[in-house]
Amino acid sequence: MPSSVPFFADFPANRPGWRRVCATFALAACTAFLGGCGPRHEAPLTIGTNTWTGYEPLYLARDLGLHNGLPLRLVELGSTTQSMDALRTGRLAMAGLTLDEALTLAQEGVPLKVVWVVDISKGADALVVRPGVSGLSDLRGRKVGVEQTAVGAYMLHAALSKAGLRSTDITVVPLPLDEHLPAWREGQVDALVTFDPVLQVLRSSGAQVVFDSSDIPGEIVDVLVAHQDALDCCTPRIAQLLGAHQQALEHLDKARPDALQRMAPRLGLTPAEMDVALGGIELPDADANRALLSGPQKRLAASAQRMAGTMLAQGLLTRPLDAATLIDDRFVRGKTP
Repeated sequence: MPSSVPFFADFPANRPGWRRVCATFALAACTAFLGGCGPRHEAPLTIGTNTWTGYEPLYLARDLGLHNGLPLRLVELGSTTQSMDALRTGRLAMAGLTLDEALTLAQEGVPLKVVWVVDISKGADALVVRPGVSGLSDLRGRKVGVEQTAVGAYMLHAALSKAGLRSTDITVVPLPLDEHLPAWREGQVDALVTFDPVLQVLRSSGAQVVFDSSDIPGEIVDVLVAHQDALDCCTPRIAQLLGAHQQALEHLDKARPDALQRMAPRLGLTPAEMDVALGGIELPDADANRALLSGPQKRLAASAQRMAGTMLAQGLLTRPLDAATLIDDRFVRGKTP
């Protein structure tokens, strides 16, 4: 992996979502999940996500009625910063995070485990440029917008390294996701590190992709994490959530037009745009998750260890981690009492 660049050290590990409206109220409305695991209570298991293509099958499952009667609640938050904070304080039982964010929480001592790989980005995260910018090497002296996140920093660093450039060769413009479109439309940046669904909007308006996550295969991964207290008391509920998720993936495979029609509105996309966006990610099924999380290879553990080493070198982690301890494979092995 490339060596660090100076601006990385100031980047908090978060990945803001597309909408922030009412996020604070949504989180405040969540019942603390620990109280829901006792014999007298059936408070729903709360699962936090931000708006991202890879999490849509979770909401598709809900839309298909697969959560009906189950003590589960999906909570859409404005950013993974909120999800991470809620995991720290026990206000969420589970959350969708990028792998680097899970590593960040593990370093802080938050007791959580990765229980499922939701998606692997293979083009849905990208560096786009305006017409007239000829390619990566033409970024020298340009203004490049990027989220102040570990993923944004990781993507930009990889792109600059491929071009033989350093962060000092460009002007880095920190931009939260909800400012990507306005900044682009107002000409504030010449290039932008972004991801779906914003990426689809930019591409349709003429932005050109010069680097994307397919250039660093297997490095940008979204996972479902569970707080250890939820694992200790609520494994049947987690298994129900993952079972519904698998059924939603089967529906997407067998009845794709219907699934696209159901998923597209939440992201503000047309079904055709949703189809393109899904083409930029891999959605691992149960068999794929079994290969990623268990068995002799445990491919995700190897990827997580590489990422932890890179984050440590870049100042995004402060101490070495044994990434294998972050993974709980009981659900992919079917061991759920």
